[in-house]
Amino acid sequence: MATATGKPGRLLSLDVLRGITIAGMILVNNPGNWGNVYAPLRHAEWNGLTPTDLVFPFFMFIMGVSMYLSYKKFDFKFSNRTFLKLFRRSLLLFLIGVAIGWLGLFCGGLREFQGTDVSLGERIWQAATNFENVRILGVLQRLALVSFFGTLIILLVPHKHIPWLTGAILLIYWILIGTTGSYAASEDSIIAIVDRAILGASHMYTQTLPDGRVIPFDPEGILSTLPCIAHVLLGFWAGKLISESKSKEEQIQKLAIFGTILFFAGFLLNYGFPINKKIWSSSFVLVTCGLASLLFALLIWIIDVNNKKKWSVFFESFGVNPLFIYVLADILSILLSNIVFKFSGDWISIQDFIYAQWLVPVFGNYMGSLIFALCFVFINWIIAHFLYKKKIYIKL
Repeated sequence: MATATGKPGRLLSLDVLRGITIAGMILVNNPGNWGNVYAPLRHAEWNGLTPTDLVFPFFMFIMGVSMYLSYKKFDFKFSNRTFLKLFRRSLLLFLIGVAIGWLGLFCGGLREFQGTDVSLGERIWQAATNFENVRILGVLQRLALVSFFGTLIILLVPHKHIPWLTGAILLIYWILIGTTGSYAASEDSIIAIVDRAILGASHMYTQTLPDGRVIPFDPEGILSTLPCIAHVLLGFWAGKLISESKSKEEQIQKLAIFGTILFFAGFLLNYGFPINKKIWSSSFVLVTCGLASLLFALLIWIIDVNNKKKWSVFFESFGVNPLFIYVLADILSILLSNIVFKFSGDWISIQDFIYAQWLVPVFGNYMGSLIFALCFVFINWIIAHFLYKKKIYIKL
């Protein structure tokens, strides 16, 4: 990662929206106890949409907006240097995602040996070489793939064709899922079959089905990455709309119209292709991009038109260093849940101790779990705000 100082020209409302999504990701990914989570902070079991299902697609929409604003400075010119820089950044982001997955397995492996007679050296070796279960894909890996292919499209395809290409991607994906009967949660869906064939079941995420069965099914899988490319292209088009607007009021109007059209298109498509985050259905793309566009318009109205900015510093701190803070939060979460010590004769992790011994007695199970998540967000914000105040921007 590279570190830059000084504040480049940035769109405050976009940084705030990005910061909201990062704070949201950290919040929903780090409850005190996964068995005690309020329903809005859970993902939908299969079809449907919860507030938690919005944070990742909102971030991808923002990534598309940022792609337009970034590459517009270079007139969307493609060059070998641009390609190499894009490839390097995408590869590094992908590898960081894989490394975090490995770190989770490594720390979890060390924890499993705690209290046994296995020597420290052997524990470390066995935990460190557990490559057969490393998950290949994930959130950062998806961002890497979508950023790479999405950027190639906006640099190589005439922009007047991008709306048609976006629609074609969503239509082809709908046809692919529909003709193979892959709407349901099943290991026989085309999505699961492709992932098992290419990645291998041991390198995939495991999904608990509504009937209680656990199967290898990756919500960030190979085929479902295709509609994600359409997702960032819709964000790219939103970036084009605001860039070509002559005033903030025009930006708000265009984003509101754009978002409303996308939302209702996705709502109608839901009757033929249900809204589903785990397979990243075409209706899910349209609805979430529509909502993201509407929220973006609202933030421009609040922050840029009405100059209500004081409240936004909390989220702006997250928004200017999003990937670094997300990675940091993942690492801290892994350490808190796997560093253990003896308590009342049993081995307990730092996270479990804080939750069970400090929070549950005061707040109860569910509220204690939420308080833990909020405190974890705040800890990460302290670091994010320090970097923000020092005008330090860490990027790949």
